[in-house]
Amino acid sequence: MLWLVRTLGCCLCILLPVAYGSRYTFANFPTSRRVASVPQKFKTLGRTAASPADQPYSRGTGSYSSAVSPTDDVCRNRPLDLVFIIDSSRSVRPEEFEKVKIFLAKMIDTLDVGEGATHVAVVNYASTVKVEYNLQTHFDKGSMKQAVSRISPLAAGTMTGLAIQTAMDEAFSEESGARPSSLNIPKVAIIVTDGRPQDHVQDVASRARASGIEIYAVGVARADMQSLRLMASEPVDDHVSYVETYSVIEKLASKFRDTFCAVDACALGAHNCEQICVNSDGSWRCDCYEGYTLNPDKRTCSTGETCASGTHNCEQLCVSTDNSWHCDCYEGYTLNPDRRTCSTRETCASGTHNCEQLCVSTDNSWLCDCYEGYTLNPDKRTCSTRETCASGTHNCEQLCVSTDNSWLCDCYEGYTLNPDKRTCSTSLLARETCASGTHNCEQLCVSTDNSWRCDCYEGYTLNPDRRTCSTRSSTSTEDICASGTHECQQICVPSGRSHYCDCYEGYTLNADKKTCSRIPRNSISSAVTEEACKCEAFINFHTLATSYFETISTKLDNLFEKVEIYRNQGQHV
Repeated sequence: MLWLVRTLGCCLCILLPVAYGSRYTFANFPTSRRVASVPQKFKTLGRTAASPADQPYSRGTGSYSSAVSPTDDVCRNRPLDLVFIIDSSRSVRPEEFEKVKIFLAKMIDTLDVGEGATHVAVVNYASTVKVEYNLQTHFDKGSMKQAVSRISPLAAGTMTGLAIQTAMDEAFSEESGARPSSLNIPKVAIIVTDGRPQDHVQDVASRARASGIEIYAVGVARADMQSLRLMASEPVDDHVSYVETYSVIEKLASKFRDTFCAVDACALGAHNCEQICVNSDGSWRCDCYEGYTLNPDKRTCSTGETCASGTHNCEQLCVSTDNSWHCDCYEGYTLNPDRRTCSTRETCASGTHNCEQLCVSTDNSWLCDCYEGYTLNPDKRTCSTRETCASGTHNCEQLCVSTDNSWLCDCYEGYTLNPDKRTCSTSLLARETCASGTHNCEQLCVSTDNSWRCDCYEGYTLNPDRRTCSTRSSTSTEDICASGTHECQQICVPSGRSHYCDCYEGYTLNADKKTCSRIPRNSISSAVTEEACKCEAFINFHTLATSYFETISTKLDNLFEKVEIYRNQGQHV
């Protein structure tokens, strides 16, 4: 009979909490000890409710008790880094979006906000994502609610995955006010949506949860329940809520208030005790079951058991230590926070990245990079062309000069860059440079209508500096003169590694240094003057002068004869 009474008593202990639902929970224990590990089937409304086997442990008794939910007077929410992610796509009508803002205001009223308490941020999304304010912007309820009242809908598509990624990269970053993981402040995201995501949420939500973000999904009216469940944290049933219309969404504020309510430090779930959490003056400490000893890390427990005993529950690898063991994972996997199971380590090889050009694997993750000549955009995913002269996209009139990340225009010697920073102008002095001899052309200076330019002799090519010249080929200049491929009109004269043009006697070389013109008769005196000291020049002068005077004498004789004829004709008349 005694064993029957004990059996019935045990059954009642188990069935009463299940039968009465949330009226009786194991979220708050009158004792000061809480078991760290809790089976999923005994969790309700996101709070930890221990099973009989997992009750606060009292050595030698194993006793436990239940308690009703705490009252408003004694309940204060645990410190959180809380980010609301709200859908403002076209499907959310303006009056419905106002209901969402009322829900946010009521949620803020239930929170214990402040610099040392809960921090709140709001992310607004549709086809694009906008961080309305971050975790370090407001620390009082009044300014938070005023900021919420000023939020406007974005009215486009439903890119829920992009919104989660932005929250993970920006809103939950320490630069935006998230507190360091060493402080054990929970990171919580509440997503409110009424539609089906237009992008893939499963992978990005999985990465967000793996980074330590607890996700609650709230669906309204037309929301896709399957997508909500893919986003939410485990246990999914405790992290997914649904209401039929926006008119009643504000009622969820009380549910979340109970979810975030904290009466004892161990109930917050922020500890990382392997076996038992013990409340201690508003804080907590870890302890171990009978037969176990707390390790020096003050968190884990050990016995004489090692991997060889086969009592571990490691999903992949068990590693023995001096007095205990710990779990590890195969190459390419990462140990999860439960220190038992493993998740795939996201790398470039997994193909789950969204880099536009290059994916670079790191020790535990990956990052995006760009090809040479491109720059990574602020979204850390896409790339933009790094404008340089080599890209050929500049519009410089004369010279393009590359800088570290861009380019600028410049001008040739003798030119000045115009105010448009693209075209070049030259001064009157520059236009007269060829004539004045102030140019710095290595070989030829060619005057143009408004300026001048450098050029090279036949067989040479103007260098990029537009001033000096390089030989065009390895063929010697002597071969050019001999082969007749030069452009000299009369005489080609080899000169070292080059050549120049010359003219026959009685001709002079033109300005193009290639063609020749006959010396005019009125230039005889000047030509002879230059050679006056030479006998040959004197002979030439004498010959030319004699010929010149003989010609004049003949013309005068002819003229006198004609005059005499005209005179005789006049006398006859």
